Amino acid sequence: MLERLKLFFTFVDSRWEDLERHNWMSTVYRDLSAGLIVAMTAIPMAMGFAMASGLRPEQGIIAGAMACFVGRTFGGSKYQVYGPTAAFIPVIASLMGKYDHGFLILCSGLAGLLLMVLGLFGAGRIAKLVPSSIVVGFTVGIGVTIALTNLDSILGVRFEQGGLAGVVKGIAANLGNVNGAAVFIGLMTFLVTRYLLRVSIFIPAPLIALGVATVLGATVLNGSNLTLIADRYGAIPNNFFVLTMPTLPPVSAGMLGDMAYYVFAIAFVSGIESLLCSSMADRLAGNKRTPFNPDKEFWGQGLVQIITPLVNGFPCTGALARTATSIKSGAVTPLAGYFKFAWKLGLAYYLAQYLNMVPMACIGGILLWVSTNMVKPAEVKHVWNADRAHGLLMAYTAAMVPATDFLTGVLSALIIYFLFKRSFGELPEVGQEPRPKVNIGEPLPA
Repeated sequence: MLERLKLFFTFVDSRWEDLERHNWMSTVYRDLSAGLIVAMTAIPMAMGFAMASGLRPEQGIIAGAMACFVGRTFGGSKYQVYGPTAAFIPVIASLMGKYDHGFLILCSGLAGLLLMVLGLFGAGRIAKLVPSSIVVGFTVGIGVTIALTNLDSILGVRFEQGGLAGVVKGIAANLGNVNGAAVFIGLMTFLVTRYLLRVSIFIPAPLIALGVATVLGATVLNGSNLTLIADRYGAIPNNFFVLTMPTLPPVSAGMLGDMAYYVFAIAFVSGIESLLCSSMADRLAGNKRTPFNPDKEFWGQGLVQIITPLVNGFPCTGALARTATSIKSGAVTPLAGYFKFAWKLGLAYYLAQYLNMVPMACIGGILLWVSTNMVKPAEVKHVWNADRAHGLLMAYTAAMVPATDFLTGVLSALIIYFLFKRSFGELPEVGQEPRPKVNIGEPLPA
């Protein structure tokens, strides 16, 4: 354990092995450019994640920047980009609907401590026990939840969410109040983001869509009663680092139950998503040298959950899409994360005075793109065809997450899996053929 703790505090480790004397100039340049591309993509997405979670837009900016700095310093992956992710939205939004940011800081800090202890005791491998059928179903369910809970911004109306049923009732009650200009802005943002990224991963599509929407809202669609960020949040400050402290609400059985729920949910999402992202990053980058360290990743994730909310941020983890963008843009070492940190804060500092002019429908369009991008048809098809029991478990998880809540959906799916584990076949990774089931005592198929 002492050796593991020493490794956790070692900054120059195997993550930097690809930065060598003969290639340092080209490597630094590649990391610099990759950091810029990811930063331009991440600013509007981080703002959207923050607002969808019940927080202010600037909190998304500082959370994404600070999480990347801390995660790159203490995490276990060479390539991973840290920041706000869609999987956290239902968890944080639920907490903020009942409590305040101070309680979020407290729960996130406790979740961070839990992750650090798990990493210290070598529990990174535990996350691998969760079958990919539940992970894929959870991801689909979160995507559906995000799409539904942001329809009000795209439609240009306001109504109380109250879960899936509340969204359906709210839309039905406001059909006569739909703002055509908001629908146009939302769909335009979605389509521009989607199809520009199909042209090239190097195009900062969300930022371009945000700029186009802002210009249209201030000119052609001026006077169309579009709701702007300024209408809901006022001016966006550029003094991002604000020390915020945890608070404890009045103690009651309900509050303690909620605390346990949110601490577990934050630790679960952070741990699972960061390990999935780290594994994906090694494969995507073609890493032939030292693979990511799951225990050090847990340790780094714990520090992300403790430090980031203290500077007016919120829980973050490994971001799959931004990590993929970073790798495809040429990132080689953790330097790309530090460059992303600097670029993001620098760009946001000078853009802050204009970001409050962005229509809320534009943010809704970006989040609609995020939600549809979370559903990977190849993964869904693979799980369904590989093993029917896993396919049904995936469908159950995908339906339960938006119908109930994150923890109910995932925990109930895990209980089903472990109670009836012998009924589930082996589930290979995407791209691999499933092994045929063979009963004990029977000869292997030819």
